[in-house]
Amino acid sequence: MEHTYESLQPNADHAREAKKEVWRITLYLTVLTIIELALGFIMMHWPEESFKRHLVKGIIIILMVWKAFYIVGYFMHLKHEIRNFVMTIVIPLLLFVWFIIAFIGDGSSYNNLKNKYNPAYKERSTIKQEKTEEHGHEKKPGSME
Repeated sequence: MEHTYESLQPNADHAREAKKEVWRITLYLTVLTIIELALGFIMMHWPEESFKRHLVKGIIIILMVWKAFYIVGYFMHLKHEIRNFVMTIVIPLLLFVWFIIAFIGDGSSYNNLKNKYNPAYKERSTIKQEKTEEHGHEKKPGSME
């Protein structure tokens, strides 16, 4: 193997191309993030249960997953790896996401059932509390103040 300046020249070109690719992907991810933020700010003024709002939420989730694949592919260097190695990373990741979604659904179901079938339990965020503040201090029952 030859160790001269000429033999190193193709590697310098490759490094320059790799650097351009990183900047291109960073710009692309920045544009996707700005689109997500714009959609989120536009969506804030729509009614909570409107179809448009749910549609935009779905679009934002799709853009987030798209960005995640780009980040994994380029910045974790999996784009240039063999397919089997990539699958050893991606499949457990998808199973982990499914696991999180399943536990969120299960926890929400448990909370709803507890509210429905246990009359003694009431979620604290739904109970209205009386304001008992007076000059920044709570007024205690039976106190002389």
